Amino acid sequence: MHNLELILTLTYGLTAALFLGYAAFRLKLSPIVGYLVAGMVLGPYTPGFVGDLHIAEQFAEVGVILLMFGVGLQFHLEELVSVRAIAIPGAIGQILAATLLGLLIGHYSGLSWSGGLVFGLAVSVASTVVLLRVLSDNNDLHTPAGHIAVGWLVVEDLFTVLVLVMLPAMFHESEGATSNIAISLLWSLLKLGLLVGFTAVAGQRVVPWLLSRVAKTRSRELFTLSILVIALGIAVGSAQLFGASMALGAFLAGMVVGRSEFSLRAATDALPMRDAFAVLFFVSVGMLFDPLTLWNAPVMVAATLGIVLIGKPLSAMAIILVLKYPLRTALVVATALAQIGEFTFIVAGLGERLGLLNEQSTSALVAAAIVSISINPLLYRKIDWWEQKLRQLPVVNRWCPTGSEPLEGGHGAEQLTSPESQLLHRAIVIGYGPVGRTVVRLLKTNDVIPTVIELNLDTVRQLREAGISVVYGDATLRPILEAAGIRRSVALVLGAAGMTGLTEIIRLAKELNPKIRILARTAYLHEVFPLQASGADVVFSGEGEIAMGMTELILRQLGATAEQVDRERDRIREDFLGGTPTSSLFSHFNEAPVSVVRSSPRDAAGETVAAKVVTTASVTSVTEPTAEGS
Repeated sequence: MHNLELILTLTYGLTAALFLGYAAFRLKLSPIVGYLVAGMVLGPYTPGFVGDLHIAEQFAEVGVILLMFGVGLQFHLEELVSVRAIAIPGAIGQILAATLLGLLIGHYSGLSWSGGLVFGLAVSVASTVVLLRVLSDNNDLHTPAGHIAVGWLVVEDLFTVLVLVMLPAMFHESEGATSNIAISLLWSLLKLGLLVGFTAVAGQRVVPWLLSRVAKTRSRELFTLSILVIALGIAVGSAQLFGASMALGAFLAGMVVGRSEFSLRAATDALPMRDAFAVLFFVSVGMLFDPLTLWNAPVMVAATLGIVLIGKPLSAMAIILVLKYPLRTALVVATALAQIGEFTFIVAGLGERLGLLNEQSTSALVAAAIVSISINPLLYRKIDWWEQKLRQLPVVNRWCPTGSEPLEGGHGAEQLTSPESQLLHRAIVIGYGPVGRTVVRLLKTNDVIPTVIELNLDTVRQLREAGISVVYGDATLRPILEAAGIRRSVALVLGAAGMTGLTEIIRLAKELNPKIRILARTAYLHEVFPLQASGADVVFSGEGEIAMGMTELILRQLGATAEQVDRERDRIREDFLGGTPTSSLFSHFNEAPVSVVRSSPRDAAGETVAAKVVTTASVTSVTEPTAEGS
């Protein structure tokens, strides 16, 4: 019976999340809203099927571990350092303001002062998922304001990790004497230091070594398993050996893997269950929501929303403007942070387990999260309108600078742009076998900056040592293509033979960059037309090239003229390859066509160039390794 409840809860939970998440997406809302509503539908406060909350919470615990592992993977100290002058004081100031407001509202709503403090901490942190999605959807993620918002959120995330460590030490079992709390807190900090030191030292040595050995097997299953073992193993070890939270252990595990060369592959290829468990986390939170809270405690819900939608944004704007940053930067950061999400629920869940929060306060947080997440994209789209309205006020024009750079005394914005990002011509080459090496060399010669996507770890290391941009990962995954710069590239070259998932790569590339030119390579003629149908601009077939090389050789030996050879070559190309001209490809890179040096029909040794073509085509189509092993 227990197994049946588990299966039913899992099935109904994922099914409801799928349909309601899709409905939310169609309504231009965050899918998280649909997941939360799915939990409400399965919860004990609504009619119909009632899921097992205990089972859902167990799934949610795994979801929290994987979420925190993902946060650790994406945490880069360099990004925080570049905007530290605004992100650190801004985030701390906004957290203090929101926590103070939450403390007062929680206390006057019936919570203890300790409970009010936890309530304020829970309402002070924004959702990483929602913020990144909003910035990305509005093309602001890689702007100066977007970098500041991300750095600000990193500080909030680190603060939340610290809160998860401190709360059990401060409020475990009872609120004893101050001396006992101080001793417990010092002991917890000591164990935390030991955990961080052990993870940093052992992790930097053991984890990369282990992942390197597993990666060389070229088995996706083993790599996925190794990442899950590292995430769960360090999370459980941090709780069992050091008394820290599993969420903190998962965060540290993510940081260790994130500092290695496997970070991007781990984030995209090796966590296929992360999103599913994250969905179940939001479903389990929705199951806690009692709709009657809106009737029984409307003041608390409205006050919580007031903190999220008014208090947090205004405090963030005030700090940014005091630091002499532009008005638009203040509006972007403040609006992006005007929501609460996964970390709020993690802190609230811990507060409930410690007996500091009640069902009413948790339901108020869930209600505020649903509303704020739902309307945050809508508010963000009004930033231009708000800026125009505020610019009409004389005091705003005198106080707030214009443009995207801070005035003298502001910091960090000049570090947010990279000269490399301004390059006009970039191309992506998948696979670094014989064809890939030749294409990369020719691209560099013609002032086109190549980026290689490769799964052979030794090749990746060699390319990095040679100063060639390279991304380690599977090109069939969207994040890998985005990391390689697909959106700002002019061409994509599928240069490895025997690759799987070619049509998926082409489809994704065209979706991310409809203007990109795609050159694909395949061994067999029957694969040409499916690749063209998927969106490839030019497809080169080993069989077709060999046929053309042989025909040219025979015709020249029989004394055919150059016009006859060209005519037969065009006929073969039309019959076999559907007539795929290549002359227009290089004109996409430069205004003037790239000049091509043509050899004479015979070289010094008397061998025909066509014979060399046949030999080259035969070798590359047979001996070049696949993308997985090139």
